[in-house]
Amino acid sequence: MEHSSLIIRLLSVFALLVILITTYLSVIRPTQLRWGATAEEARRAMPGDDLVVHPTFVATRAITVHARPEDIWPWLVQMGYDRAGFYGYDLIENLGSTSGIHSAQSILPALQHPTTGDVLPISAVAHLTFGTIQTDQFLIWQSETVPHDGAFTWALYPIDATHTRLVSRIRLRYHEVGRGLSLDLFTEFADHVAVPKILEGVRDRVEGRAPGSLSIEAIEIAIWVFAFAEFATSVGFIVTWQRWRRAWCLAWGSGSLLMFVLYARAPVWISACLVGGIAALMFVRLQRQNNGVHRYISTQPE
Repeated sequence: MEHSSLIIRLLSVFALLVILITTYLSVIRPTQLRWGATAEEARRAMPGDDLVVHPTFVATRAITVHARPEDIWPWLVQMGYDRAGFYGYDLIENLGSTSGIHSAQSILPALQHPTTGDVLPISAVAHLTFGTIQTDQFLIWQSETVPHDGAFTWALYPIDATHTRLVSRIRLRYHEVGRGLSLDLFTEFADHVAVPKILEGVRDRVEGRAPGSLSIEAIEIAIWVFAFAEFATSVGFIVTWQRWRRAWCLAWGSGSLLMFVLYARAPVWISACLVGGIAALMFVRLQRQNNGVHRYISTQPE
């Protein structure tokens, strides 16, 4: 491959990443930061807003629950790793937990009375602490560092006698270097997936719906992995394929699909069909590429 051709291909990869990142920042991120929340809820001051100064990441998500605040509260207060779980993606969030892989499906009396300052594990390697707790109204999870670099508020706002808005407010200040920066980058992309699932998990348990099966959850996670692998592979094809412009289009499509399966919350079967379609297209193109190379070699003189 000529040096100039390689430079052009690498520049095209850079342009692709710029396009995808711009799409994420300008279109996807703003909608995910206020998933389910009204404009008023996003603007409204909430307890804990004063804990993190100059946050980098501010998200307000909400969901309507057919229940009173006092019916929702017990499910909120018992959440946590090695506690009741998070009611979301158990295969990820509860991995290694001593309480088991399944999030709780009932109220656990032993976890109903945390106090300010109690440690709240959020994974096998990280934890927060309970901040201010106002029964049936709101609770705050906060970082141990002072000044705080993270605060998570869960608040209940009654609509009428039988409906309540459950609102989540997250304020984070990203780190500049080190392990904290890696966790920040993970949060930037994963939080949009995790928190809506948690809100739905709380709602479903309060309203008496059975949690989704772990097998469906495993399929959904596998789809994410395959979509990411397709994107990474197609980016590599830009450098290695003869017809690299087609590879670029394929990489753009697979990158867009990756964001779709992560954030569109489409039915699993739709995401599976789309990811399978990209895989089939990649296979066909790769076969044609290989056949073209073989024909070229066979036409060369001995």
